[in-house]
Amino acid sequence: MRTTIDIPDPIYRGLKTKAASEGTTVRAIIMRLVSDELEGVARPASTDRVEFPLIRSKRKDKMSLTSEQLDEIAFG
Repeated sequence: MRTTIDIPDPIYRGLKTKAASEGTTVRAIIMRLVSDELEGVARPASTDRVEFPLIRSKRKDKMSLTSEQLDEIAFG
């Protein structure tokens, strides 16, 4: 079935850029997103991946910190 949707210019430019970088088409990206939505596929909250440990150490032993201690370190 063919349909028409209005996509704001900045979003469409982003789609075209993403399609070009992936070597695919805007249509293929839209179809994938719609299919994922209908199938309930969870999307990652962010494309930035975090690897643990965030702080590399040359020491072989590990630190054991409680959540409270981590909060204190992170948020003072």
